[in-house]
Amino acid sequence: MIEIQNLTKDYGSLRAVDGISFRVARGEVLGFLGPNGAGKSTTMKMITGFLAPTAGRIKVCGHDVESDGLAARRTIGYLPEGAPSYGEMTVAGFLDFIADIRGLTGAARKTRLDEAIGRVSLGGVLGQSIDTLSKGFRRRVGLAQAILHDPKVLILDEPTDGLDPNQKHEVRALINAMARDKTIIVSTHILEEVHAVCNRAIIIARGRILADDTPEKLEARSRYHQAVSLTAPNPQAVREALGRLGDVESVEIDPQDQRITAFPRKGRAIFGAVSELLKAQGIAVSELALERGRLDEVFRTVTQGQVAKEARA
Repeated sequence: MIEIQNLTKDYGSLRAVDGISFRVARGEVLGFLGPNGAGKSTTMKMITGFLAPTAGRIKVCGHDVESDGLAARRTIGYLPEGAPSYGEMTVAGFLDFIADIRGLTGAARKTRLDEAIGRVSLGGVLGQSIDTLSKGFRRRVGLAQAILHDPKVLILDEPTDGLDPNQKHEVRALINAMARDKTIIVSTHILEEVHAVCNRAIIIARGRILADDTPEKLEARSRYHQAVSLTAPNPQAVREALGRLGDVESVEIDPQDQRITAFPRKGRAIFGAVSELLKAQGIAVSELALERGRLDEVFRTVTQGQVAKEARA
């Protein structure tokens, strides 16, 4: 559905996107992750035809974005960063305007408007001008225009930015519901969003792809993968006891909440041994958990490692 080959974007001497390539299939929700200035929004603007690449090729649903741009854009719904719109328009007027641009007419037009409005819960503000809305409602208006024409491909730049927890849940549920028959790219800096909606994630920094895998496999790169965390009285004594287990490489105590984490030697599983030790020594724990890995730690390791590598070069 989306094919990107050697995509590059230069702004004068600054290379914002540096020869990236990837493909996204139908039914995939791709999380596009990276620090500020990594090239995420620039890449999305090139996919949607808002920016011309310096080099490389983009195809969306078989259409080349440069040579067959109008056909490509017909297949795309795009929510840009900040959800720009026309503030003087009412919500209803703006969505009518978008329906005109998308060529929607007759019964199909009414059906698509009703569905988009209902899906993002805009019924109560249709008569309000957009510049009187909260940031969260403006984001919902942006989502409504993106899905209005039932596109095959959705490009969402920070889709839950400015939303409260309930609204975030609603938007994530909407993305999950649409993922079955669409291709979706979600640019986000909220790592919990990757777990909530994505079945694949790309980490980008300084315009280059540094990782591309499922969230679970990315988490498996974390030093916390298969670690055991627990809360118990007398954490120093528990630390010493855990440290004597053969497959435990190290034990750390969080200085803030005194949570104890035992890290396994590479390729070893220690949850059973830790549980048996606690039981044998009569150590009462208020919490015991097997860590699947921490995506935030992988993100920091991958992106900061790239910065350090370039600094040495």
